[in-house]
Amino acid sequence: MNQPTVRVDTSSPVPPYEQVRLQLADLILGGHLAANDRLPAVRQLAADLGLAAGTVARAYRELEAADLVISRSGAGTRVTPRPARSRETQLAEAAHTYIADGRRAGATDDQLLTAVRIALSGPSPS
Repeated sequence: MNQPTVRVDTSSPVPPYEQVRLQLADLILGGHLAANDRLPAVRQLAADLGLAAGTVARAYRELEAADLVISRSGAGTRVTPRPARSRETQLAEAAHTYIADGRRAGATDDQLLTAVRIALSGPSPS
């Protein structure tokens, strides 16, 4: 992971493992990390972020449960190949990214929904 970076905001109400999971999921689903790209070792990423190894391990386990990565002893943790996505899946992924970005900015669910309603009712940006 040379270019994309993961950051943890210790003042955020979002737990650190969830911040790591959300950012890595966004990088994978956004195409910044390709199939078979290797994620940093748990201990390395934990050291880079100043977190406990168990925190990063939990984020990796949740990414694996979501079929975004696969971990193999000796081969590390790699991004799983993504099957062709339906329009509904693409929209759900875009919504997930929007929600994650909004929550990182401190928005409530009501504020996120209001912003979507405003965007749907207004003219499209050029």
